[in-house]
Amino acid sequence: MRVLIVDDDALVAQSLSTILSVEDDVDVVGLGGSGPEAIERYRELAPDVLLMDIQMPGGDGLSAAERILAEDAGARIVFLTTFSDDEYIVRALKMGSRGYLIKQDVAQVAPALRSVMAGVCVLEGEVLGRSATMGLGGPTGGRGQAEEDRGPSAKDLRSTAFAALTDREYEVVEAVAEGLDNAEAATRLFMSEGTVRNHISAILAKLGLRNRTQVAVMYYRSAQAG
Repeated sequence: MRVLIVDDDALVAQSLSTILSVEDDVDVVGLGGSGPEAIERYRELAPDVLLMDIQMPGGDGLSAAERILAEDAGARIVFLTTFSDDEYIVRALKMGSRGYLIKQDVAQVAPALRSVMAGVCVLEGEVLGRSATMGLGGPTGGRGQAEEDRGPSAKDLRSTAFAALTDREYEVVEAVAEGLDNAEAATRLFMSEGTVRNHISAILAKLGLRNRTQVAVMYYRSAQAG
């Protein structure tokens, strides 16, 4: 597999390149240090996988990934970062990234990239811990898969992963997945904030989850799993 590595820390990028290059099935085709450079090098090199940091000067990895995916819906983008912020995780999954790894055990990067090549969405470290209760797999499509084939329709999600929820509870799930807070969800759904909170409590209990971030992650992973 041909891998492009983008990280603003040159030492980290070079270290990853050295570690991955010893793998027989990995060919590191290039390095980059910013979001704009990621876009430029992706266009130039057309790698099988883009392994990228999030916080970088001159343009962050999330924005770069959105640009790349807008041009190539089948792009395999894996984030490798020290940041496990809820908003980053949800945004990365929502856009269709193929993995979100925490910089803790670099020895697991190569196996994770192989899983991505096999069509699996990979979450590790603290991110995996947050979603461990979900029991969900990743997408199975290949690089050329059309965007509309990546996930099931809202009706499919409603009848599978979220079958235990009422219609109103599922509407709250959709609001949470969009990043709305309780007040915004209440306005959208024409209910009180207290009712939204009650629905969220019921949703967490029915799905066996701990917080609203896990609800959002489950929503997007379920969409990708289809």
